[in-house]
Amino acid sequence: MAVPHAWRAARVTPLGELHAPPRMTAVLIRLTVQVVLVASLWSGLYAHSGPTAGLSREQAITYAVLAVLASRLRELDQYAGRDSVLQHMHFGTIVYWYLRPLPPARYHALRALGEQVYGAAWALAGYAVCLAVGVVEPPKSAAVAGVFVVSLLLGQLILYFIMLLIDQWCFWMLRNNSALLILIFAQNLLSGVYAPLWFFPDWFRTMSGFLPFQATLSVPLSLYIGRIRPADAGGQLAIQAGWVVVLFLVTRFLWRRAAHRVVSQGG
Repeated sequence: MAVPHAWRAARVTPLGELHAPPRMTAVLIRLTVQVVLVASLWSGLYAHSGPTAGLSREQAITYAVLAVLASRLRELDQYAGRDSVLQHMHFGTIVYWYLRPLPPARYHALRALGEQVYGAAWALAGYAVCLAVGVVEPPKSAAVAGVFVVSLLLGQLILYFIMLLIDQWCFWMLRNNSALLILIFAQNLLSGVYAPLWFFPDWFRTMSGFLPFQATLSVPLSLYIGRIRPADAGGQLAIQAGWVVVLFLVTRFLWRRAAHRVVSQGG
């Protein structure tokens, strides 16, 4: 792969999806069902009660639906396209990452960027539909929308580095299936995908505050619905930026170590 054409790496996984219409149809059906179910669930929970945990019915539904849409940002099926690090390690094709002019770290980042752009198209389309039919509320102001976008971008960077750590795990353990399942559950639980974190006990929120997961989704969505005021966003954005720097340095160090751990198990 010539360096001037390195950006083509971003198309690898999205092209696999675009050339598989049944998978795209399945995504559309699943996303629609998820949005309808979570909107119905939270609407039912608030049917006979007022604001709970400082959250109104409209805020709760908006948060839940946006959490579902945000999950599409990083949910492409790399395994079906035989493009996961686990598969490359197993079949020995990971060695080609180190034979190209394009460094492995850059290839991985470009591929993830393509996935993000493709996932963002799904999320934006879903957001536009939900906004048009009144399922979600619009941001209260331009300032809220601005800090939400910045926070969401930082959150996605954090999530990328977390997923990268699991991929890098393969260089030492060859397989990351169990670690990936644990990570997905922890990410969904501790980032507020299943339910907003303020519904959990104090000890749980305190514990999650020491981990990067809530910075991936809970913080951006809290800013969007007004749980965190724009005036207080600076501290949250600084924490997110801090996690980005820390995780970047850790993964950069591991990339250097991984080059000495390349194993051709199957190829």
